[in-house]
Amino acid sequence: MIFSFDAYVTAALFDRAGRAGFALGDGTVRFEAEGGFVTVEAHGGALGGAALAACVHPSGRGLVTGGDDGRVVWSRLEGDEVVATLLAEVKGKWIEHVAASAASGLIAFTAGKEVHVLDTADPDFRRVYAHEKTVSAVAFDPKGKRLAAAGYGGVSLWWSRIADQKPTVMKWAGSHVGLVYSPDGKFLVSAMQENQLHGWRLSDGKDMRMGGYPAKIKSMAFLDKGALLATAGANGAVIWPFAGANGPMGKEAAEIGFSRDSLVVQVAGVDALPVAIAGQDNGRIWACHLRSGRIETLKAEKGAPITSLSVNADGSRLAWGDETGEAGVLVVPDISVRNF
Repeated sequence: MIFSFDAYVTAALFDRAGRAGFALGDGTVRFEAEGGFVTVEAHGGALGGAALAACVHPSGRGLVTGGDDGRVVWSRLEGDEVVATLLAEVKGKWIEHVAASAASGLIAFTAGKEVHVLDTADPDFRRVYAHEKTVSAVAFDPKGKRLAAAGYGGVSLWWSRIADQKPTVMKWAGSHVGLVYSPDGKFLVSAMQENQLHGWRLSDGKDMRMGGYPAKIKSMAFLDKGALLATAGANGAVIWPFAGANGPMGKEAAEIGFSRDSLVVQVAGVDALPVAIAGQDNGRIWACHLRSGRIETLKAEKGAPITSLSVNADGSRLAWGDETGEAGVLVVPDISVRNF
């Protein structure tokens, strides 16, 4: 299934029911439906606007988006009706990053130098955590109890529900622009402006230097039950080993799917399987089973750079989008070892 939305695809995501949703640069959210898609007017209205960030709602129903209108909106389908619920608004600010935790029911979003936290079970709950510099990424740990906020000079760790606190700061020089926790909560990895990753083992704050990239790392995804981390930022997908107590410390990364004339700009991973999926800056998409090394092309046609990739819970379907508004939902073939 292919869509032409004529707007930058900010995020392509699956909700818990397995429905694909697309947050777009024209401020709308589109959900796949029988024979096409349905549209939710989430941001901008008559004046126009953009969805700058998106994540799946903690309930698993629909998407939460942040926009350049200062609004945080929950878009979803309720039966045959499309619904857009305003969750928060910070006038005069762009909401550039959002995160949600199904485990705790919390939603976090950035507004300049602040991180705001909402509780889907309590409309009156609100926490605001101030930082010295602009916050450039947020992520919840697997239990939703701790929130990481990235910025210049490191990452601040906050307890998600406590009002008055001082954060634990994981310091490392440079600008940190992306975050991901390992599924077991033992490691935190940051993508940096300086074409490298930096990681921490949270039990003791041990640093992990993960460099050697030719380009900015725009995407990271864990797979294989958290044993592997796939990243963009190179001519192939870069795979880091995370099994064991030390994660990637003292280990080398592997690069798969190397291409001389293109870069991998987006990655996705199948949670339960050693399957990594990569989207390139020439519009192509492929999947690789990391036990066998077999690569399967999922989208052979060239096009604009891929801006978002995600797989559904069992890894059987892939949602993608690109810079020009082309998007789609693909069936991921069974590339388990037994089929080779």
